Amino acid sequence: MERSIGIDYGRKRVGVAVSDPLGIFASPIETVASAKIIDYLKNYAEKETIVRFVVGYPINLNGQKSEAASDVDVFLKNLSKAFPQTPVILEDERFTSVLAHRAMIDGGMKYKDRRDKSSVDKISAAIILQSYLDKKK
Repeated sequence: MERSIGIDYGRKRVGVAVSDPLGIFASPIETVASAKIIDYLKNYAEKETIVRFVVGYPINLNGQKSEAASDVDVFLKNLSKAFPQTPVILEDERFTSVLAHRAMIDGGMKYKDRRDKSSVDKISAAIILQSYLDKKK
């Protein structure tokens, strides 16, 4: 089945989300150590057909690249080398962490569980991917 993969890249951790086969909704699936993300995606690609990557790109409120953009740029080069035939779409990731926290609160997640940054990362990846899917409709 064809899937789009949403990625919230961070220096330490990477949130990963996946679309349903019809490309209607995004679901968080995993938080992976940054050093292991390419291997994780290769293993995932053995089971599912990845049609695109939607990567959150850090932009400041003034529209300029943030400091974290250089880390994402390095990741994007590695991703393109590992998956040369798979398109990569950049999606503005402003406010995704805030939205992820709001989704956890609205979903009734306990305070202790909301402090787990890996949960925020994978929910942020789902928000990034869902933003792309909604625009695509």
